[in-house]
Amino acid sequence: MVKINGEELNIAGKTVAEYLATTNYDPKRIAVERNGDIVPKAQYSETVLKDGDSLEIVSFAGGG
Repeated sequence: MVKINGEELNIAGKTVAEYLATTNYDPKRIAVERNGDIVPKAQYSETVLKDGDSLEIVSFAGGG
């Protein structure tokens, strides 16, 4: 199980890019933190999620 923004999901073995493809997140407007470390966008397709990983995904909002 992988915890994403506090929710446990059974997505171990998928890459960050594969998970994001199943969501409504805009990869250009988010930051992904895995186990306390920022995952560079260039590594989304090669970062494989493992049991026990914890992700925080933050969306950037524009405005002013």
